[in-house]
Amino acid sequence: MENNGTPKGLPPNAYKELGPDEKYAPIVGPAEQIREVTARSVTIGVLMSALFSAAAAYLGLKIGQVFEAAIPIAILAVGFSPLFKRRSTILENVIIQSIGAASGVIVAGAIFVLPALYILGLDKMAGFTKVFFAAFFGGALGILFLIPLRRYFCAQQHGKLPFPEATATTEVLVAGEKGGAQARVLATAMAVGGAYDFLVSAMHTWKETFSTEFIPAMSTVTHKARAVFSFNVGAAVMGLGYIIGVRYAAIICAGSFLSWFVFVPLLGWLGNYTMLPVPPEVHGTQLATMGADQIFGTYVRLIGIGGIFAAGVVGILKNSKVITSSFTVGLKEIFRGKQDGPVEQKERTDRDMKMATTLILSGIFLIAIWVFFRFFVVSSQKNPLTLSLIALAVVALIAFLFTPVAARAIAIVGVNPVSGMTLMTLIVSSLILVAAGLKGRDGMLAALLIGGVVCSSLSMAGGFITDLKIGYWIGATPRNQQMWKFLGTLVAAAAVSGVIIVLNKTYGFAPDRPERLVAPQANAMAAVISTFMSESPVPWALYGIGAAIALLMEMMEIPSLAFALGMYIPLSLNTPILAGAIIAWFVKRGAANESLASKRHERGVLIASGFIAGGALMGVVGALIKFLGYNIDLGIDRHGWANYLSVIMFAVLTLYVIFEARRADKLSQPEPEEASK
Repeated sequence: MENNGTPKGLPPNAYKELGPDEKYAPIVGPAEQIREVTARSVTIGVLMSALFSAAAAYLGLKIGQVFEAAIPIAILAVGFSPLFKRRSTILENVIIQSIGAASGVIVAGAIFVLPALYILGLDKMAGFTKVFFAAFFGGALGILFLIPLRRYFCAQQHGKLPFPEATATTEVLVAGEKGGAQARVLATAMAVGGAYDFLVSAMHTWKETFSTEFIPAMSTVTHKARAVFSFNVGAAVMGLGYIIGVRYAAIICAGSFLSWFVFVPLLGWLGNYTMLPVPPEVHGTQLATMGADQIFGTYVRLIGIGGIFAAGVVGILKNSKVITSSFTVGLKEIFRGKQDGPVEQKERTDRDMKMATTLILSGIFLIAIWVFFRFFVVSSQKNPLTLSLIALAVVALIAFLFTPVAARAIAIVGVNPVSGMTLMTLIVSSLILVAAGLKGRDGMLAALLIGGVVCSSLSMAGGFITDLKIGYWIGATPRNQQMWKFLGTLVAAAAVSGVIIVLNKTYGFAPDRPERLVAPQANAMAAVISTFMSESPVPWALYGIGAAIALLMEMMEIPSLAFALGMYIPLSLNTPILAGAIIAWFVKRGAANESLASKRHERGVLIASGFIAGGALMGVVGALIKFLGYNIDLGIDRHGWANYLSVIMFAVLTLYVIFEARRADKLSQPEPEEASK
């Protein structure tokens, strides 16, 4: 029976933990048969993947501004629907979003690492083929390694993990389908949040980040003690915090406070008493002359990376039963020809790709990766078989083990620490390759391509769990999302590889090019590779401190990954997350009953989702305007008082959220006539 979908909202338990006998019923039920994978949804999804991959790579490398593609694609999918004679169903829009969203994750995986090939002068050794295969193989592994974990993250962890990005995208798709009051609330919030973020980030009408560094009375503390408090006043970041909730936001901020108010001042103080270079040494710069931001970026962030790595290892050990059981099901299917029940008998909304197919495809791609390294990367070395097997082992092991870490990070805070995990991959692969006798330019090429595959894999794992959670909430068929994600990944990998090569020829990434592009993450990766391949001192102590802190958090039963993410992410992005969470708590506080508190929260989540969507969309618009050469910078943020204006504007935004969310009180009251009855 064909049905374009009954306009329904998310059920009351969409964001809550389920009781022992409670089940979640998606918007489109398992028995409903509506259009999902069609020529329209696939074609539009592929076009979105190509367009946003090229745009995100181009803008991300040229102006240093990377935007989130998933939410704008969802908005466009909803917006295009009325243009057709038959409106797209909500499940067609899910497929469009899922295919198109491959763009953002593949771009992030590629531009964080692969431009380092050109920064290190490996132009002639790196061509389109190497860049393309590194991005595509990594993306494919990310999809395959995540499939067995879908039920765990989407169903078993339902209500336990906030999934802020998935929440915002789902609200966009649902509001577009449902229309009415819910769509108006979301559209208004998108307009308010988008206009607010555009004024602050593109037009610089007030400072985007409030900082005590710009307060004259605080100069002694900020410059001498290196104790700087900063706060991003953006609407989108506050929206993330609203959805994340107080518990995780507080833990994340606690990690950030440790980094910025303990480690940064401590290292700044240490610099006053030593003139010796402290690894990793910044040539020409003494520790004593560094500001708080430079100390954090050079030293303290490495502590965060060590914490993320250790928290990831702990998470792998804690989830080892889940990982093992997920793949055991696939092995049973291969060798015994059966599963927990035939795939055909499973409900449509719980139907993944066959586990046997997943494992076979994983094997095929791993063989392809070995062929890639054996015949395209290390073929000229004395021991190509050994080196290619080492490359395969590093890629397979790290990508497999850290897939759940990337997925959990996205589910907690909406930020994938893929650059930190890739940095650890480069360190591990460099150590092993150097021990195997591969150094110099050939060693740097191999290590960077290993890092490129792993980075793309972990980036895809983090992004794809968002797509699958969206599908879980709405009622899509997971198998369709999984199968067609490969097509989006293929298109995205081709697009981003071409853009990287064109940009290198046009502008360049190397320091000696006068118009070189920013590529900050790739420059960091290049510096790490140079350090290891030249056998310079390695800051093991900093990594070890972070690992010890993560283990201590686990002993105290505090989520170590959330705490480590706080140590790694800049303070200015963590403080508004805590503010957003506190606003969410305040909105529910004082409600007459639990039902009213829930309605306030649901309306607040819709507003927060609008802020995230509006901020993401206007981020794209602002980047395009800047790229086209139009100067819309008012420059007001350069005035000292603009620092205080940012606080006032954030306070206004906060009052808007509280007022709008608490309007649920009036809307939930019955009409006078109805009440009299």
